[in-house]
Amino acid sequence: MHYFLMKTEPSVYSFADLEQEKKTVWNGVSNYAALKHMRSMKREDLVFIYHSGDEKQVVGIAKVIAEAYQDPKEKDEKMIVVDIQAFQKLKNPVTLTTIKSRKEFKDFSLVRIPRLSVMPVPAELWEAILALSK
Repeated sequence: MHYFLMKTEPSVYSFADLEQEKKTVWNGVSNYAALKHMRSMKREDLVFIYHSGDEKQVVGIAKVIAEAYQDPKEKDEKMIVVDIQAFQKLKNPVTLTTIKSRKEFKDFSLVRIPRLSVMPVPAELWEAILALSK
């Protein structure tokens, strides 16, 4: 199993929206690096859902239920989507400020490449974020 983080603007689509809908097609990603990470996702991989904008915090976990496929709304075959489903809301959101304050996250893409919308999360950092959310 691999771990990822996906960013979303909560005023556009929030983790609460995902919980209500149960599952969604994750689309709208156009950055080459982010698309590359989406292509590497496999069924059952887990994904932190991160609220960007004013919130800047990890709020929940989703599970990949369908691997990357061409976005049916786009003509460009490079534009792909994945299907995810709500898995678990974090008991306590983990803020970007908290993550940046801890030295084990200094090389994490969320800290180093703040505009990247989809990124892998190393297993040890996944566990660290889960620990911070308790």
